[in-house]
Amino acid sequence: MNFTRWSARFPGTQRRAAARSEHAAAQAKRGEGSVPAARGAAGHSASGPDGCPADPTVRGTGSTPGTGCVPAAADGTGTPAPSLDELSVREVLDRLPALVALVHGPEHRVAYVNDAYTAGFGARAPGAPAHLALPELGELGLLPLLDQVQRSGKPRTAKNRTAPGGTSSYTVTCTPIELRKTSAGTGTSAATGSSAGADSEAEAHAGTGVLIHLADVTDHAEAAERLRASERRQREAAVTLQRSLLPQELEQPDDLRVAATYQPGGTEAAVGGDWYDVITLGAGRTALVIGDVMGRGVRAAAVMGQLRTAVRAYARLDLPPHEVLQLLDGLAAEIDASQIATCVYAVHDPNEGLLAYASAGHLPILVRDEDGTVRRAADPTGPPLGTGGWLHTSGTIALGPGSTAVLYTDGLVERRGEDIDEGVAALERALSGAQGTPAVICDRLMRALGVDADHDDDVAVLVLQQPARTGADAELFHNAALELLGGIEAAPRARAFAQGVLASWRFPVELCDLGVLAASELVANSLQHGTPPMRLRLRRTDRRLIIEVTDGDDHLPRRRRAEPADETGRGISIVATIASAWGSRRTPGGGKAVWCEFALPDKDKQADK
Repeated sequence: MNFTRWSARFPGTQRRAAARSEHAAAQAKRGEGSVPAARGAAGHSASGPDGCPADPTVRGTGSTPGTGCVPAAADGTGTPAPSLDELSVREVLDRLPALVALVHGPEHRVAYVNDAYTAGFGARAPGAPAHLALPELGELGLLPLLDQVQRSGKPRTAKNRTAPGGTSSYTVTCTPIELRKTSAGTGTSAATGSSAGADSEAEAHAGTGVLIHLADVTDHAEAAERLRASERRQREAAVTLQRSLLPQELEQPDDLRVAATYQPGGTEAAVGGDWYDVITLGAGRTALVIGDVMGRGVRAAAVMGQLRTAVRAYARLDLPPHEVLQLLDGLAAEIDASQIATCVYAVHDPNEGLLAYASAGHLPILVRDEDGTVRRAADPTGPPLGTGGWLHTSGTIALGPGSTAVLYTDGLVERRGEDIDEGVAALERALSGAQGTPAVICDRLMRALGVDADHDDDVAVLVLQQPARTGADAELFHNAALELLGGIEAAPRARAFAQGVLASWRFPVELCDLGVLAASELVANSLQHGTPPMRLRLRRTDRRLIIEVTDGDDHLPRRRRAEPADETGRGISIVATIASAWGSRRTPGGGKAVWCEFALPDKDKQADK
């Protein structure tokens, strides 16, 4: 097929060509029966030296019909400026740096490829179907696109298609066109002739075609890929940092079953600063914490790591939850005043069956009772960490045998276009029907809330259970308490009570003797330095023996070196020497508790609760 004998018309070109023909005919008609707009004194027409109208508005519009006048160049050199209609379509397309191909008919037979296309993919013989003559279009996935364009009559664009071999990338635009046969030997479209009769005789429709324009975007694609690779490396570094700062293995308290999970955001989301932790405090008490640093990337993960380390340090002080958050609030402002964090810090006391907590702008704890009822931890909730100027307060929620508590970050329940309360309500519904171990419940909650690898935010979930123990398992957990009434006579009663209880729990004789000695020293210390009410409490778990004495005095004892002449000051040192661990804390409502614990022999430990 000879491309010079065909005219390619884009949508709308025929309308513009017809309008130009009608305009030219009207201009010629007005020239035949009208007086020129301006004449000289002798009746000559007002024209320039080249015989064309002197009116500059006429010179800039193209040839005057019937006169053969050609407009002068705008720069005054006298070189005629070519009209767009006088340019050859092939000449224009051959000079384009983009790759251009023209196909026609239902089989998309090749009508033309320009020089840039030939340089890029080699010479192509006209007349053959595109799937044979232009195999690169098939490898670029463009053949179905050609069918769509021809059927719909609308242009389509495919971005960043990689060429065969993977060396170049193109953005491809396919535009529908109408092909018409031109007058033989003239190389001009019959539609631009001077008479309608000639049009009908010299012109025959050749059908529709598609003009394929391939713009080389290799540099842009490579730059975008480098950017994506850099973002992937940064995200991988942030995820690695995030995971390294999270606990590699959760501490497992005696009285609780605990599991947690962390899911980073999808590949398009930057890693945030979610974290969780479980900290055993001694005397059977356990601290649980979950938080979320506002922001994304390595910086948020680094701030999270500092806050988590600080929480562990403050937890060792065995302070009430609101005091821990108070300390964290000041630290967060010092770390980075521009970043804030939300956090829940809770302490579980198996003796009380309560979960004491304080919240810094975080979502409420959910507790599922054994019968399936779900409760929300009510206020108090203070502002996020790092805002300063606020006194946090503590609250409590019951956590009895068979109960499950869930601590979580906003990524689990927050969705675009939805109120976050709707997400919390959905989590409540999912938790009410969740059964199994804490690890199983974590997985079920994540699935129920639609969290997967493509989730747009990172998620942390911490689940704890207070098992309802029965049978042989229940025999490993015991409590016994004695109110210390009266004066110094309370000491021998405490020793006798401890001796009888420890013997009934079938501890070895050596452990019974150590337990009675520790109880005697703690009671004597409380009788000498404390105030009523006083209480001795013994607790046995599957792993340890815990001895605790409480009284009404706020002064916390400390271990000190007693001189040979001193009559006091040796009790706490004796306890610290014989026990596995010891400590003291202030109790809610005033007073203190001093405790110690002994690890049970291996034969008395149970590997699985």
